[in-house]
Amino acid sequence: MDDAMYARETLTVAPAPGLFALLREDVACVFQRDPAARSRFEVITTYPGVHAILLQRIAHRLWRAGLRYPARFLSWFARLLTNIDIHPGATIGRRFFIDHGAGVVIGETAVVGDDVTLYHGVTLGGTSWNKGKRHPTLGSHVVIGAGAKVLGPISLGDHVRVGANSVVVKDVPAHRTVVGIPGRVVLRQDEGEANALGINLDHHLIPDPVGKAIACLMERIEVLETTLRRQGEPVDGQCQTCEAEDLCGSEVARTMRKM
Repeated sequence: MDDAMYARETLTVAPAPGLFALLREDVACVFQRDPAARSRFEVITTYPGVHAILLQRIAHRLWRAGLRYPARFLSWFARLLTNIDIHPGATIGRRFFIDHGAGVVIGETAVVGDDVTLYHGVTLGGTSWNKGKRHPTLGSHVVIGAGAKVLGPISLGDHVRVGANSVVVKDVPAHRTVVGIPGRVVLRQDEGEANALGINLDHHLIPDPVGKAIACLMERIEVLETTLRRQGEPVDGQCQTCEAEDLCGSEVARTMRKM
């Protein structure tokens, strides 16, 4: 890949402390983001996300030293052990946390900022076979929900939240919430319920723009039907293409009108 481009991307991550200091931070940050964590011994011995990042940091040092095969072998061993696939070339910031971890994939040219949280099934993937920058760059304090895919050489700003199962293929400014396929910005959140580290883990508290749009349409239809009835026009309330038990006359429709 283009070394100059790679160097520019890595500038988004603050200079890291020593390896052992990083590893201590990776273990310590679990207690701020997972209420199930009880002790350091438990975290070190039973958390696959912690195992994956510990091994990736070592593999990354080998990769940067030009020891590419040992780095890839260690990465393969980490995937075998944890079911988390992080390329040794990926640049990972401080206090990185993968909750549960199963199925997480992070590509070679991905750059991840500080205090980032990923849930299981997340992919930071590429969209081309070019050898240059082809994976995402994440700012600091980013939270990505379970099953979400962030694809291509795009950038997510600081404090971005990505909803579960979303697919993000375009740049996202800082302090935004993204949901859907393809991902759409649905919320600007300059201030949220963040913890002491400034991380908002409430990635499930996101608006539903599709549901809201459908509710608005159904409310509009009800207003139009009421207007027609006042004018003496016949309105049977039944769509030509619907059966009586389908959506138009169902409890679902009445519920959505109340949204």
